[in-house]
Amino acid sequence: MPQARDSIRKIAETLGGCLRPVQLRCTDTVTGTTEQVMIPCGATLASICPPCAERAKSLRIAQCREGWHLEDEPDPGPPPPDQTQEYWLTLRAEAQVQHDRAEARGEDTGDYDALIGELDTEITRAGVRGTVTGKSSAKVKARRSRSTQHRQDAPDLPKRKIAPQTTGKVFTPPDGKSYRPSMFLTLTCDSYGKVNGDGSPADPGTYDYTRAARDALHFSALVDRFIQNLRRVLGYDAQYFGAVEPQRRLAPHLHLAVRGAVPRAVVRQVIAATYHQVWWPSTETVRFDGDDLPVWDEDLGTYLDPATGEVLPTWDQALDAIGPADDPLHVARFGATFDAQGVLAGSRDANRCIRYLTKYLTKHVADCHQAETGAQRTHAARLADALRYEPCSPTCANWLRYGIQPKNPKAGLLPGACKGKAHRPENLGYAGRRVLVSRKWSGKTLADHRGDRKAWLTKTLGLEASPDPARYSWHVVTPSDRDYLPPDKRLLHVVADRTRLKAVLDEARQRARDRQTDLSASTEVGA
Repeated sequence: MPQARDSIRKIAETLGGCLRPVQLRCTDTVTGTTEQVMIPCGATLASICPPCAERAKSLRIAQCREGWHLEDEPDPGPPPPDQTQEYWLTLRAEAQVQHDRAEARGEDTGDYDALIGELDTEITRAGVRGTVTGKSSAKVKARRSRSTQHRQDAPDLPKRKIAPQTTGKVFTPPDGKSYRPSMFLTLTCDSYGKVNGDGSPADPGTYDYTRAARDALHFSALVDRFIQNLRRVLGYDAQYFGAVEPQRRLAPHLHLAVRGAVPRAVVRQVIAATYHQVWWPSTETVRFDGDDLPVWDEDLGTYLDPATGEVLPTWDQALDAIGPADDPLHVARFGATFDAQGVLAGSRDANRCIRYLTKYLTKHVADCHQAETGAQRTHAARLADALRYEPCSPTCANWLRYGIQPKNPKAGLLPGACKGKAHRPENLGYAGRRVLVSRKWSGKTLADHRGDRKAWLTKTLGLEASPDPARYSWHVVTPSDRDYLPPDKRLLHVVADRTRLKAVLDEARQRARDRQTDLSASTEVGA
């Protein structure tokens, strides 16, 4: 016989209900009535909540489809401030002037600081994003600069002035029909050694795991550099929607939907000229290992050499020690192999590429390809060992292994136990975003796309406009509250809510089909 809890869970999953709902208490401030509302957890991984992950994936599919083949420029940007926002911003400007004058005279600016804080609060309430003067008014530290001289082993790229447009070129053949194709690109990392059909190295002893680990750690920066070079060569602000996933050899590669046509020769040229240099201290010499590790001095707030008691070089000191004649720690590049396909709007290829682009978004990076053989499991373990002591960022604890204090050090750091995202086994060294979307892709944010779905549902069900949001107050229900529901009961609420929603939505769709049938029949009679 089926178990009750498992059956409820399967029913909720079939209905598309969240398996880990969050309980909120909705209070009507006018009538004083309260209602328990279950909202989805919003997980993007199927291992956590499959229904929520599928909803997030379908939202990304809609975002990709809507922006890929745009013929007109998307929304140019936010609207100008309204009358209320302009009023508060003007007061804020006057308060800043008075503050700066008082500070120049050496007077106390406490009252002005309090006034500026209140005005910033009012500006935010008026619907203005961000802050007027940035995060801090402190003096900005001088930026450390490196030579921008082009590498001799990378070809030069033609530079064009980037036009303020995001749409690609229109092609008009002799028949007069216009086409505006777009591109689907696949970029891979360079080779680290010959691999077998299952992705495992043919010779693990010569496979370059160190370079593979470093390429994975800095893959995001390499992708950014590729986009910059591509825009400079094309001469317009090319827009993209990309997804990062691993190959069978566990190296990251990039699927990229680019708006507009890009010749294959241009793609090959940009790939050859794209690189990312990592100007970090050298990691060739291991100074501390095993039980012989740097010790933390609470009074000084620094790490000391356990044998001599000397303070280890700070992160800034280690960077300053890198001279003009030194080489970068690592140079990340793409491999010469790539794939480029021209895609037309509304074609089968467009739908196929979108499905291919988003098929692994509900999985961890390491779960995209399951290790089925001993060679694959050994390969994954070797890559994890290479990543264990490889520094992932300036704040990584692994810098202590090489005698350098990480940036912003704190007590309890241990080499080989960094908590960074890149060192987690499920990420295979890649700590960047799985989905890469340019700012002007569709002219909408994910919240805007969710709003489109809500508007469609409201219209389909024939609901009225949303009530005044200020009338209701929302609070998360915690286990210490009297009206807290355990997970099993919350799941029952989800099943009931989704069942009612499905019935109402089916009825609304049936009414829409009946109206369409009646309209068609009346049209035929009139004809």
